[in-house]
Amino acid sequence: MSRSWWKPLFKTMRPRQWLKNGLLFIALIFDKQLTNWPALGRIALGFVVFCLLSSLIYITNDLVDLEADRNHPQKRLRPLPSGQLAVSVARNAGIILTLIIFIPAALLSLNFAIVALLYLLLNLAYSARLKHTPILDVMVLASFYVLRVGAGVSLIVVHRFSPWLYVFTTFLALYLGIGKRRAELALLADEANSHRKVLEGYTLPLLDQLIIIVSSSAIITYSLYTFSAPNVPANHTMMLTIPFVIYGIFRYLYLVQVNHRGGEPEEVLLSDRPLQATILLWGLAIVAIFYLSPG
Repeated sequence: MSRSWWKPLFKTMRPRQWLKNGLLFIALIFDKQLTNWPALGRIALGFVVFCLLSSLIYITNDLVDLEADRNHPQKRLRPLPSGQLAVSVARNAGIILTLIIFIPAALLSLNFAIVALLYLLLNLAYSARLKHTPILDVMVLASFYVLRVGAGVSLIVVHRFSPWLYVFTTFLALYLGIGKRRAELALLADEANSHRKVLEGYTLPLLDQLIIIVSSSAIITYSLYTFSAPNVPANHTMMLTIPFVIYGIFRYLYLVQVNHRGGEPEEVLLSDRPLQATILLWGLAIVAIFYLSPG
């Protein structure tokens, strides 16, 4: 066996995708516990567990989709379909990850372990069947984001965490999922059905209409959160963060429809400077309003 097996394995674990697990910190930040060091430590450990769990799922998916990925114009370059990573190495890594994930998860919190197990089982169901069903596939994808937020909530004692954040996360995740399907459909064009079966149930006009619905809903629900959540400042300064959310949604839509990107949302986040600046300014505004504002 080549001694360089760990590099393609690490790539298969998708470290860039670990950014999504930052959603575990939502509970900490929006419940005003960012300076609660024990709670921060628990969330950080939960983040590591979910990163390993996510990697386990990506390895499993690549093993299941091996033949289909070999015919995909981009996915065929991944370590497993391209032959850079041996199937046996990927399988062994999956077994090891399974063994080391759930013990620390249960030690952190039983509820956290249950959420992690649900996340794993739902991902397996998605890979086996649900990803082939139009509409349901993007709804399941959105649930993965919501479960990450729920995982963070399960790790700490929350005081006034608003359910509006769950609703906003749901619509924002649907927006990203539908944008992903649109980018895939536009990229693969006439060959879309042979690469991803679910794309047979979509058309670009349908996806564009769905994007309008969920993007509008995301903006509305976030706006409602900024003045109706129980722990936002009484002076309504949280409403000042709404323009950042609107611009971020508009910018991502521009990237999907004009620049034909969005097939991999995390790649867009890691490469688009205006979007990165918007998220950074949004985060700084939230921290300033929650932790520095007298209101």
